[in-house]
Amino acid sequence: MSGIKDWDEYNAAARDRGRELNGLHPELVKGFGALSRGAATTRHLDAKTRELIALAVAITTRCDGCIDAHVRKAKHAGASKEEMAEALGVAIALNAGAAFTYALHVLDAAGDEPAAAAAG
Repeated sequence: MSGIKDWDEYNAAARDRGRELNGLHPELVKGFGALSRGAATTRHLDAKTRELIALAVAITTRCDGCIDAHVRKAKHAGASKEEMAEALGVAIALNAGAAFTYALHVLDAAGDEPAAAAAG
């Protein structure tokens, strides 16, 4: 089965650009690394659970780099494709729930007054 994206090619290109950004703004990259290491240091969640959460967030935020990194890490932590699919299902349902909730905001903003008659 052919994929949508060549993830190995994407990963190599992203690493190249990451090295470029590091050369341009090393403190930014250093800070991002510290944040990532801090998030990976947990006492109550195991690595597989953290990576399944990361994948759900990755599709919600539409982050290709996050997908690339966290699929690799999830596989390394022992996550199966089936477990990944279930985590993605949670994210899909929550995204639908967010759209539903914001639809209610639209109705609220529209108010209770009837719409003006169309000009004819």
